[in-house]
Order: sequence, then C-alpha cells, then structure tokens
Amino acid sequence: MRNVTFSADEELIDKARLRARVEKKTLNAVFREWLQRYAGNATAAADYQQLMRRLSHVQIDRKFTRDEMNSR
Repeated sequence: MRNVTFSADEELIDKARLRARVEKKTLNAVFREWLQRYAGNATAAADYQQLMRRLSHVQIDRKFTRDEMNSR
C-alpha cells in the first residue's frame, strides 16, 4: 500500500473524523472507500455510455402509464 498526503481545512478534517467515528470507521478507511468508488466511476460511466449506444435503436412510440411502469 502507498502513502499519500493531502491538505484540508482543520475544521473539515475534524468533522470528517467525527462522522467516521460515528460510523465506527477510521478516516483512512473512509478515504480508501471513497477513492475506490471515485476511481471506478470512469469505468461505470463508460459502461453506461456504451450501453446507451447499443440501445440507441430502441424507439418508444408512446408514454407508459404509472401502472404500466410499476407492474411486475
């Protein structure tokens, strides 16, 4: 694992530490979770765009009713 140093407002860090403590986590663990989501978002966005391109031929000729959209 690699160490990285960041700077932030002291009050913001204190608030983040407090929230992490309430969630029974360390600030370091919260940051690692965020970094993993942040790094993965580019892939998710690219996957979504690719799916939309593949489905671009789908045409809807009417609006669905609320009941139709909620039926299972």
